[in-house]
Amino acid sequence: MYLQIIENPGDRIKFEQLYRKYRNLMFYIANKILQNQQDAEDAVHNAFLSVAKNISKISDIECPKTRGFLVIIVERKAIDILRNRKKEANEELIEDKAGSILLDLGEHDLKWCIDQLPPRYREIILLKYSHGYSTREISEILGISFDAASKLDQRAKKRLEDLCRKEGIL
Repeated sequence: MYLQIIENPGDRIKFEQLYRKYRNLMFYIANKILQNQQDAEDAVHNAFLSVAKNISKISDIECPKTRGFLVIIVERKAIDILRNRKKEANEELIEDKAGSILLDLGEHDLKWCIDQLPPRYREIILLKYSHGYSTREISEILGISFDAASKLDQRAKKRLEDLCRKEGIL
């Protein structure tokens, strides 16, 4: 089904390789968040649909950026399912439940500061400044409006700046 979305034969091969390499990791992350195998399978399915739509943006399957990108997508899809399951829950509590597996940015203070960000802010920072996605692309990946993605980016940068100043990096 995923391959029907992808027109380019090279992208189809890349998608198949991504699927084989990362499906178990993505299921593990979704199941950790949702605590339910069926919901985790749904989250992984939804994540792979998003990946299929954005497959041309992925250059290297083995790259840590690709791994981080896939982790962020499956987390967002799992959180969407969690929100639907618990509509009365406070959104801030839901967002604090998941946490991205950070890329290896090296052993320096900036990595520590990024680690301290709430998961949603951390995801925005990684998608935009590590993976190079535009705000419009991030809004599509995360399934939120452009304005919401812009505001999240603004808040994430402010929080990161505050943390860096507190730690004496800036």
